Amino acid sequence: MTPRVEAGRLLTLVDEIAGRRLLVIGDLIADEFIYGEIARVSREAPVLILNYDSTEVVPGGAGNAAGNAASLGGSARIVGLTGRDETGRRLLATLKRRRVDVAGVLRPAGYTTPTKTRILAGGIHSAKQQVVRIDRASGVRVDDTLRKAFAARVLREARSADALLVSDYGCHLVTPALVLQARRIFRQKTKAPIVVDTRYDLLRYHGMTACTPNESEVEHALGIRIGDDARVLERAGRTVLRQTRTEAVLITRGSRGMALFQPDRPTVHIPIVGSDQIADVTGAGDTVIATLTLALSAGATFEEAAHLANHAGGLVVMKRGTATVSASELRYAISGGAIGRAADAAS
Repeated sequence: MTPRVEAGRLLTLVDEIAGRRLLVIGDLIADEFIYGEIARVSREAPVLILNYDSTEVVPGGAGNAAGNAASLGGSARIVGLTGRDETGRRLLATLKRRRVDVAGVLRPAGYTTPTKTRILAGGIHSAKQQVVRIDRASGVRVDDTLRKAFAARVLREARSADALLVSDYGCHLVTPALVLQARRIFRQKTKAPIVVDTRYDLLRYHGMTACTPNESEVEHALGIRIGDDARVLERAGRTVLRQTRTEAVLITRGSRGMALFQPDRPTVHIPIVGSDQIADVTGAGDTVIATLTLALSAGATFEEAAHLANHAGGLVVMKRGTATVSASELRYAISGGAIGRAADAAS
C-alpha cells in the first residue's frame, strides 16, 4: 500500500516544524574525513600512496541528528558526552555554528571523543571515494556516576522540550530505563513524541512513539534475512511493532525506500524519491529521524511524517559525507524540483 500525501500538506509541515523544541540525547561522534589525491602504488606493499589534501571534522551520531533538526528550522538542544580534546572542541564548535544548543553536553576529564575517520582518495579530475575507515572508541568506561549525571541532565531538559530524539549508537550511554523515565515526563505533554534510533538494542526499547531502524538492524535484532522477500519484511515489521509496543515502526531500506508499520493498519510502502544514483548514505538515518520527529511534534500523522522524512533522506544521500538538509531544499524538492539539483545547489 502506497497512499499519496499531498505536496501542499508536506509544505505546510515544513513551515510548522520551525521553532519546534527538539531534545536530542545520545552518542556524540566525530566524523573525520581525510582527503587526498592518489600519487602512486607503494613499492613496499600493494597499497595506494596519497598526497594529503585536507581534513574535515563534522558531527556524527546524535550530533548529526541535532544538526539536521536545526538546519530544518527546529530549535535543537543536545545532551551527550564529548572529550576535552581537540576533536571534541572542533565538534562542539561546528554544532554551535549550526545553531545547536550544546549547553547540555558533558565533558568529563579523560574522556576521548569517539571518532570515525574516513580516508577518501581520488584523482585530480575524479570524485574521491572512501578507501578505509578507522573507528576510535572513547576508551573510557561510562561509569554509574557519569551515567547518573547524564540522566539528570536529560530529565531536566526534557521538561521544556516538544519532542525527544534518542540516538543510540552503542556507546552504552543511553539506556531503555532512561527513556522510560523521560516518557513519564512526556505523558504530561500533548503531541510530544519520543522517537528512537538504536544500532544494537532495538528490542529492548518499549513504548516509544516510533523507532526508525534500517533493514540490517532489523535483520540483526531478529536473526533473519529480508532481502526482496515482501512476506519476510511484513513479518519482521509486525514482530518489531509487537515486541517494542511502539505506535509506529519505520524501516528504512536504502534503494528500496521505506516501510511504515502501525497496529491494525495496512503497511505503507514508500518508494525512494529522486534518483537512485546515491552519492553517500553516511548519516542518512540521522536526517530521517530528525525530520520524522520534528514532523510528529508539529502534529503530522505517521504517514505524513514518513513521507516528509523520505524527501529529506532523498536529498541527503545525494551529498557526500555527513550532511544536513535545509528547509529551503526540502520545500524545493517537495514542490517538484529535482532532488539532485536541490542537493547540488546547497553543497
